[in-house]
Amino acid sequence: MVVTRFAPSPTGYLHIGGLRTALYSYLWARKNGGKFLLRIEDTDLKRNSVEAAEAIVEAFEWVGLSHDEEIYYQSNRFDIYKKYIEQLLQEGKAYYCYMSGEEREALREEQMAKKERTRYDGRYRDFKGTPPEGIEPVVRIKAPLDGEISFVDGVKGEVKFNVQDILDDFVIARADGTPLYNFVVTIDDALMGVNHVIRGDDHLSNTPKQMIIYKALGFEIPKFFHVPMILNPQGKKLSKRDGATDVMEYKKLGYLPEALLNFLIRLGWSHGDQEIFSLKEMQEYFNPNDINKSASAYNAEKLLWINTQYIKSLHVERIIEALKDYDLDLSDYTNAQKLIDVLRDRAKEMNEFATMAKAIKDAPMSYDSVAMEKFINKDAIDILQEFTEALSKTRGLVESGEFELFTKDFLEAKGLKLKDLAQPIRIAVVGSSVSPAVFEVLSIIGYQEVIRRIENLINSTKEL
Repeated sequence: MVVTRFAPSPTGYLHIGGLRTALYSYLWARKNGGKFLLRIEDTDLKRNSVEAAEAIVEAFEWVGLSHDEEIYYQSNRFDIYKKYIEQLLQEGKAYYCYMSGEEREALREEQMAKKERTRYDGRYRDFKGTPPEGIEPVVRIKAPLDGEISFVDGVKGEVKFNVQDILDDFVIARADGTPLYNFVVTIDDALMGVNHVIRGDDHLSNTPKQMIIYKALGFEIPKFFHVPMILNPQGKKLSKRDGATDVMEYKKLGYLPEALLNFLIRLGWSHGDQEIFSLKEMQEYFNPNDINKSASAYNAEKLLWINTQYIKSLHVERIIEALKDYDLDLSDYTNAQKLIDVLRDRAKEMNEFATMAKAIKDAPMSYDSVAMEKFINKDAIDILQEFTEALSKTRGLVESGEFELFTKDFLEAKGLKLKDLAQPIRIAVVGSSVSPAVFEVLSIIGYQEVIRRIENLINSTKEL
């Protein structure tokens, strides 16, 4: 069974690079009928933020990536880590290092003078003497002294590390007993049964260290997939200005979670020329072995385009649900489907959608001053008055075609053209001279409400 995980640190909010990694992990687990686990790596007690941890969980709920089992919190697992540190010490696979700060600095200066790589020289690796006073020791693992560490990465292929170039006896626990990142990650992945680790390639240098820990504890080494980073359009590290921001910020900006996931999966992976994928299709087609070896470029225009495609195609009920996040509830609105269908092709994001929808659904509280000055005068008010009187004598119009035919007959009878009436009506019903097709809007608002809104405008301009 495939078991994957996503393991963010709650020192900041969930960013899109992390969400993409989570999506890859989620899809691979779901495709294989396995498990997708969520672990909060909160062992750095000084930098952790409860709010950030809650925001990560909130982001997962918003995008709909459901995890299996309860959320794992590393801060609740210190006793487990301590047990395994003791095991390695007892088995002679780890040891206490009493190196002082002065010793470290002297060694560093000596190595730099010789133009050597700065590294721990193993002086306490087989120490049998009396521990020096006043030194609280760290715990170091006994790493191989020479040779290679290699593995086959699912994205990069075979990866080799020369031990002497990259490794020394690295620290697995601080002097106060706090275990370090590579140690706790290895323990957790092993005990949680994680056998496919999909993560950013900024973790590639951690892999040989973790492999040493796996072997020292007799754990099975998982399959690794190191995913290239997302870069900005100039090929540099993605900054907040480029889009490397809190995932929930995308919600505030009006992006649908479906669109954001679709955008992210295409950053580094493809399936032919297909651009739009349902979550079901992503799950069906995705394979981490097909992830591109090179970095991907963030494209804000592409994200916006994908968002528009989802706005155009999502079921009415889904749009209604999404609009609730933008202070608009159409659940009980009679003409919700008409309203949504009229706006689908006009809105690029959900804030814009909600703003346009509110302008049609709710009677205007004020009127655009520029539009009023340009289109509302004594003649326009007279025409609106006559139009309202004629409209009130009908049995009630429903469809946009009925409004259009009625208006055409009205204008012909008065010797007028549509331009004489269209903008004044728009201003009356939505408060400005900008709206979708006017007869569609009238159909959505409804016969009686149209009359009421026109009368409101007339009453507000008695001085004309």
